[in-house]
Amino acid sequence: MKKLMTLVLLFAVGSMSFAQKNELKAIEKALKDVNFLDAKAAVKSAEALIGNMDDKSKAKFYYLKAQALYANGAGSDANIDSAIETLDELKTLESSIGKLKYTEQANEMKSKMFNTFITKANEAFNSNNFDAAADRFEKVYRVSPKDTSYLYSAAYSSIKANDYPKALGYYIELGDLGYTGITTNYFATDKETGEEVLFADKAGRDFNVNIAKTHIKPRDAKAESRRSEIVKNIALIYADQGESEKALAATVAAREENPDDLGLIVVQAQTYLKLGNKDKFTELIDEASVKADGNAEFLYNLGALLAESDNNEEAKKYYKKSLEIDPNYNNANLNMAFVILSDEAKYIEEMNAILESNSPDYNKYDAIKAKVNNLYLEAIPYLEKSLSLNETVNTAKNLMNLYSAIGDTDKYKAMKAKLEDMEAAAAGGN
Repeated sequence: MKKLMTLVLLFAVGSMSFAQKNELKAIEKALKDVNFLDAKAAVKSAEALIGNMDDKSKAKFYYLKAQALYANGAGSDANIDSAIETLDELKTLESSIGKLKYTEQANEMKSKMFNTFITKANEAFNSNNFDAAADRFEKVYRVSPKDTSYLYSAAYSSIKANDYPKALGYYIELGDLGYTGITTNYFATDKETGEEVLFADKAGRDFNVNIAKTHIKPRDAKAESRRSEIVKNIALIYADQGESEKALAATVAAREENPDDLGLIVVQAQTYLKLGNKDKFTELIDEASVKADGNAEFLYNLGALLAESDNNEEAKKYYKKSLEIDPNYNNANLNMAFVILSDEAKYIEEMNAILESNSPDYNKYDAIKAKVNNLYLEAIPYLEKSLSLNETVNTAKNLMNLYSAIGDTDKYKAMKAKLEDMEAAAAGGN
């Protein structure tokens, strides 16, 4: 009886081994016939037996499975992701057993994947299909994790696609990896044109300088670190998603690395404002303005940020600073006029309430009307400057109405005639 049981056990093991070989042969045959549908079906059948496969059979199965899923680049995104994972399992298994029978083929397959994904990623990006570009750049990175720049490209593409949650995931992963993006750029000057050229690598640059003799003045330059940009973008996305506490923590971390980054200071200021800390908001805005001394555009943006926060008096201060640096900054002139006029509606409402009361206080009415008139007089020079820089119908209309309101008949008539000419010219152009 004992002998009979042993024979039955040997027969069962032999049957299992035979079944495994048949399933692997089925995958091989389908792949040879370029029938990836049947190959994937055979993979599913073989997977039920993998628990009983020896390491040698497992390695072969992983290699065949990866081929079936990849389908020469025609596999679905999910299948290709599985193919990449399967190749990694294969390489790990063969390394552990010390027999690299399929590892070389796996590396060759990964190399093909790498080149295919790069081509597809660049095609998608250049066609403004940023969602697809992000997915494909990520795949390039998964195939070759040492090339972290492709994960950065995936994050950048996601930003371009306005897919901020996906970008956030990539940026966090880059941060965890300690990615800096610091690279060396290789330059040389073209002898014929006299222009400095950026080369793809050092070997190409050196060949043109030392062998071809077409270029001179070789120069190496380190690219700036992307670390602060990554941490800043993490903070911006958290802020955009309303995760103010996480955004604040990210800005604190980012500023430790780059304390003078003006954009980071503003993001941190905005985050404090969302958290209700107006004092810290004002403190950071003032810090940014000191660091931005001489930067008209940045000071203008600070003014715009303050205006959006209903802090009009502070907004005026920064618009003035911007205009002191560049009096011809049109947006600063326009926004200064608009922020001055922002109190107009409030005063008009007060004046109407006085007139509608049972016993109107005309002295109070006249005092408020004088305030409105002063607003108009203060705003007019900025609108006049704006019109001189960029003649638009809207600015001309606003000026004409203000001249009428302050009773300047001559300027009103002149602006009315100018406006009619502008509208006629616009109509003729159509």
